[in-house]
Amino acid sequence: MSNATDIRYMSRALELARRGVGTTTPNPSVGCVLVRDDRIIGEGYTQPGGVPHGEVEALGAAGDAKGATAYVTLEPCSHHGKSPPCAAALVAAGVARVVVALGDPNPEVAGGGITALRDAGIAVDEGVLENEARLVNPGFLQRMITGKPRIIAKLAMSLDGRTAMASGESQWITGPDARMDVQHLRARSCAIVTGVGSILDDDPAMTVRLENYAGSQPLRVVMDSRLRMPADARILAQPGNTLICHAQEGAPTSFAESAEVICLPDDNGRVDLAAAMLHLGERGCNEVLVECGSRLAGAFLQAGLLDEIVVYIAPSLLGSNARPLIELPLEHMADKVELDTIDVRRVGRDWRFTLQPQ
Repeated sequence: MSNATDIRYMSRALELARRGVGTTTPNPSVGCVLVRDDRIIGEGYTQPGGVPHGEVEALGAAGDAKGATAYVTLEPCSHHGKSPPCAAALVAAGVARVVVALGDPNPEVAGGGITALRDAGIAVDEGVLENEARLVNPGFLQRMITGKPRIIAKLAMSLDGRTAMASGESQWITGPDARMDVQHLRARSCAIVTGVGSILDDDPAMTVRLENYAGSQPLRVVMDSRLRMPADARILAQPGNTLICHAQEGAPTSFAESAEVICLPDDNGRVDLAAAMLHLGERGCNEVLVECGSRLAGAFLQAGLLDEIVVYIAPSLLGSNARPLIELPLEHMADKVELDTIDVRRVGRDWRFTLQPQ
């Protein structure tokens, strides 16, 4: 059982780790606190772009860490990536003990960091606030284990479950507070996925628009099976990168200068979404936010790809002629899709439901 001191300092390390969420892709955000004589002598967290790592930041802040205890939210790395191994840095600094919240499932680490520390004679304790640590980098952990990013669908609807008028008019269903809340979802995402139908209807920019936002713009991904993307679409003129996924082998593409275009497997005339998500995982995307229309949202749900659904509900009615939230061809009550409610909270005049498919 963890003692109160370990929990206190690991809680601080987790607080630091949360500061880097959304800025460290493809690396996880890791917090580290160095303690000697029950006093913090150095602390840090993974910096934007993934380097330096939290341990290196903390060691630099401490200057002298000999005999200290290091509290680290994820197993120190043991391989050479963009930076030298953090396990080796802790050994060289002469720390006496390392407390680790969570082992690293990355095959290049996977226990190697803890083994390196113990082989150097350093005492290592594992599992302190492990469950809390899992919540800091869920997308990274999932990608390391399954190859697939963590996929979140963001939806907005009226109280009667409608997302747009029959004409396609949809601005704005929710209020400014909810729309700003969405910007925070975007900011922690590595990629934002939409369908070409949303591009044709709304011409969105699909960027993070937060005041003083210093992170990189997420990769914008458009599912466009028949390459209907307009050459003058706003999404193509935004800072950062755009990826267009189609399913027409050998088809000419005219977006080479403003976007990357790739051909993915065909799934009954549409882009194979599972293949697309695995491709994003291969590109190092940890968290993917899906912002799309009812048809593509339904396709993601039916394919079993969604890990979480965030629904913003406005206290308004759009009427029975308006467009539905999700297109699902269900005919019997037994076919209904069950969701678990994880969180419900008010956001301005609207409500935000966080749900998980069962």
